[in-house]
Amino acid sequence: MNQRPKGTYDLLPDEAEKFFALEMHLRELLKLYGYKEIKTPIFEHSDVFHRDNEMSDMVIKETYNFKDKGGRDLTLRPEGTAGVIRAYVENKMYTEPITKLFYIGPNFRYERPQKGRFRQFYQMGIEAIGLKSPSLDAEVISLSYHIITSLGLKQVKVKINSLGDSESKLMYKDALTKYFKDETDLCDDCLRRKFENPLRILDCKVDGKKDVVLKAPKPKDYLTEDAYLYFQSVLAYLDNMDVHYEIDDTLVRGLDYYGHTVFEVEALIGMGAHNILAGGGHYESLVKELGGPDVAGVGVAFGLERLLSAIDNEKIKITNEEPLDAYIVTFDYKTHLHAATLLARLRDLGYKVDLDHTLAKFQSQFKKAVKSGSRYIIIIGEEELDNNTYQVKDSKKEKQQTL
Repeated sequence: MNQRPKGTYDLLPDEAEKFFALEMHLRELLKLYGYKEIKTPIFEHSDVFHRDNEMSDMVIKETYNFKDKGGRDLTLRPEGTAGVIRAYVENKMYTEPITKLFYIGPNFRYERPQKGRFRQFYQMGIEAIGLKSPSLDAEVISLSYHIITSLGLKQVKVKINSLGDSESKLMYKDALTKYFKDETDLCDDCLRRKFENPLRILDCKVDGKKDVVLKAPKPKDYLTEDAYLYFQSVLAYLDNMDVHYEIDDTLVRGLDYYGHTVFEVEALIGMGAHNILAGGGHYESLVKELGGPDVAGVGVAFGLERLLSAIDNEKIKITNEEPLDAYIVTFDYKTHLHAATLLARLRDLGYKVDLDHTLAKFQSQFKKAVKSGSRYIIIIGEEELDNNTYQVKDSKKEKQQTL
């Protein structure tokens, strides 16, 4: 028997209904903030993700890479931002001062599957591109906070930090290199990272919780004056937007293109180690790296599987499945043929209607009609067929009449 690939899952009807309800909720909320949907391919030319300045584990170790029949190097997207920026540049969307986009779709990473972590997973992400602005950073964080509160989630928190500008990051990188220079109790990857990209030691899945890593220098101690003032301005906007947050000076996020503001939305119950519902931040060089103008952006991505798990953990119901308007019950092939005509006409009028396709006995069909929870049960027998009438039972009022 064939089974689904490791690290994937089947989205069965009940769960698919929750996914759909969550997507609809998010789409309506994003409209309030002026974001428009963009859809990009699930695979891109590999150099969209495998850039010289991107040394994160996600890119180096976790991407699905392949050659097509033309010998071109392609990669299944591991995250949404790079593909959106590629589309932004290729389609010259930078003619507007600010472009606000959102996406919903699957991403792919070759990770060790476990609770809350899959090799194919869904994200909803937003990107506000074109402007370096503390208020825009704050708006994206505020939107993330609004998503959480609008869903009724209580056991969550927003964490925020600043990595500073490019000068701040260089000073911080030098400090980390000196700090880890003689450290040997690190995994093989981190022994390499301490000279190439020491920032990634801080979010390493193996060493990230070790005491030596937790005591490493913090970004806040290496912020330039401009970077410090930028961060203080972001916090001031958040305070005025009534966004509840906490500053976490260990937060760095897992992608190298981030600078200045970084943030996460964390679930506090029932999620174990994989409790980050969303993460994002400010970026300044990414658009230019992908061939566009030298403009900044800010974005966030929510993991939909984790968001739904948090909703379930807090016992929040987001689906409101409406029962059938009517269920048609028949007696034989002739009446069933007539029911097919009625079924089509009622559906054309926008009613939610069904009937039994097995041509089962009347009693069996009637039991199915009752079990379906349909408001009305329409009965078509020989007499109704001859008189061009229907017996209609109102399940709610327990009344039956001829129409």
